[in-house]
Amino acid sequence: MKAKEAKTIDVENFLNVGKQLVGDEPKTLSWYAIKIDTNTYAIFDTFVEDSGRDAHLTGKVAAALMENAPVILEGFESSAIQKIDILASK
Repeated sequence: MKAKEAKTIDVENFLNVGKQLVGDEPKTLSWYAIKIDTNTYAIFDTFVEDSGRDAHLTGKVAAALMENAPVILEGFESSAIQKIDILASK
């Protein structure tokens, strides 16, 4: 996710609010807001099972992202959200 010019603080504030919202999701094991460079961010999260992932993707954080993206992010589209499977972890 790339912040629009002069919107990096807004993106970071949004991500901090997202952390609070995801706290209410019992099937979300972990949720990370990542800063890649000065204006590029990502979210990485893990779930107990697919139903938890589906609940998250239709939950409060996803709704807030879709609502705020046009104002704070450059060219963000929902297709940027990718479902992946973790093959191995430690």
